[in-house]
Amino acid sequence: MAQPAKSSQAPKDFMGFLEYYLVTKSPVQLPEGVKEVIVKFGPWVDLVLVALMSPALLLLFGIGAFVMPLAVATGDGGGLTLALVALAAQLALMLAALPGLFQRKRIGWTLSLASVGVNLVYSVLQFQLITGLIGAVIGAYVLFQIKSYYK
Repeated sequence: MAQPAKSSQAPKDFMGFLEYYLVTKSPVQLPEGVKEVIVKFGPWVDLVLVALMSPALLLLFGIGAFVMPLAVATGDGGGLTLALVALAAQLALMLAALPGLFQRKRIGWTLSLASVGVNLVYSVLQFQLITGLIGAVIGAYVLFQIKSYYK
């Protein structure tokens, strides 16, 4: 029986599109040793980042509660609210991803990718398009390079 011919076109679904361009067609592939190090120590790095972000979030919520009435009165409450929501969402996704990352489960990988997406959306809403895109592409590239390690 003949094997179906593989298409050289990118898949139509979003995840397939990212996989195609960040892994299959990528001119640079991470070496297996580098991938192993990322998968082994990545969750620990995330844990440290969550620990470092938590006090900042609590501080922002505390300052936000004090400053928000003044910010709303001056018409600048939206930016502070958006920053708090984005930081809280990213922190929650990173925290939820940790058990899956340590156990090398796909859900941990998926939640990490969602965290990259939240960061991108926040950057775009803050008109930081270039830095947001660069960060999202690098984060998605690394995540898609190590995707096969998560089952």
